[in-house]
Amino acid sequence: MDRTKVIACLTVLSATLLASCAHNQHQLTVGSKNFTEQVILGEIVAQHLENRLHTEVTRHLNMGGTLLVHQAIVNGELDVYPEYTGTALMAILKIRMTADAPTIRERVHDVYNDSLRLDWLPSLGFNNTFAMVVRKDTADKLKLTTLTDAENSKEEWQLGVGYEFQERPDGASAFNSTYHLKTNGSAATMDLGLLYKALQQKQVSMIAANSTDGLLSVEPVKVLQDDRHAFPPYEAALVTRLESEKLYPQLKPALEELSGKISDQAMREMNYQVDGKKAPAALVASGFLRQAGLMK
Repeated sequence: MDRTKVIACLTVLSATLLASCAHNQHQLTVGSKNFTEQVILGEIVAQHLENRLHTEVTRHLNMGGTLLVHQAIVNGELDVYPEYTGTALMAILKIRMTADAPTIRERVHDVYNDSLRLDWLPSLGFNNTFAMVVRKDTADKLKLTTLTDAENSKEEWQLGVGYEFQERPDGASAFNSTYHLKTNGSAATMDLGLLYKALQQKQVSMIAANSTDGLLSVEPVKVLQDDRHAFPPYEAALVTRLESEKLYPQLKPALEELSGKISDQAMREMNYQVDGKKAPAALVASGFLRQAGLMK
């Protein structure tokens, strides 16, 4: 073998060894935001990757709010986490545009890929939009179906909202610029876990909840239809680093196995198992994976 061929072979061998060392030093890390649904999704992803890639996965679940977790994946502290199209569009990218779901999905995917070196994968199958919720007896009494009905009623609403809803442009700002409800003072801001209790105890008369909240399936409440589309679609999807996909060639195919597998109702039920029945998120996640045929 001549000297040129020897050098070429050594170069290929060195590159292979370096890639192998980098792979061995890196441990896949899954993150999530700090609310029940995100923790469940993070656990589903982590368990699925452990099953498919046969490698240990580090969990950084319940980390914090949107911007903190987003910055963590941009910085390389995470390899994958669940996010929502509307949140990515307005809270992260600061882009305002049509409420058309396919258009938003395509725009978010392209900007994440081109500007952030992140891959936005196909939807997990459910849309967790903001949901303005009232007590069922209130809806029946005032004959409410839509948020326009609430605006046209003579009711003075006392709103209860979470901290992110109050601060985000796709939350309170979008709601207040689209609907002009008569209100009784400023919105009461509280932890998300306290919203339904405050509503049932009549401390507030309308809350800004989420459409996949587990309590929506058991509490005597009604979600008012966002008939003027104040809120953009919030299709849940997984975000991963392009560098992580290079390091683990089976990462993206494994994650795409979860696409389209989780319905709105399935997510509500899992949220209620954790929030209402106090089941561990890891146990709920493994139950889902078995039911979906992704785990034996």
